Amino acid sequence: MTDSMLRINQFRDERNWRQFHDEKDLAISISLEANELLELFQWKTSEEAKGNSERLKEELADVLIYSYMMADNLGFNIDDIIAEKLIKNARKYPVSKS
Repeated sequence: MTDSMLRINQFRDERNWRQFHDEKDLAISISLEANELLELFQWKTSEEAKGNSERLKEELADVLIYSYMMADNLGFNIDDIIAEKLIKNARKYPVSKS
C-alpha cells in the first residue's frame, strides 16, 4: 500500500467515514469533484484557469483521493491498473498511427 493510501485511510478512519465510502458513493464523488475541477475552466482559457492554481490543486487532489479510495475498496493496485491500461492504450493507439 502506498504512503498516500495509508494517509488517506488514516484520515478517513479517524473520522469514521468508511461507512459512507462504498463504491457507488465514491464513483459519484469522483464525478462531482471532476465537475468542480472542470468548473474552474468554464468560460476561461487554459492560461486564465491556471492562474487559480491553489483551487486546481485542491480539486485535482479531491478527484485523486476518491479514486485512490475506490481502488483500495476494490483491491486494485494503482500502479498495476495504470500499467495495464497503458499497455491496452499502446495496442489501441500505436505510435505508427499517430
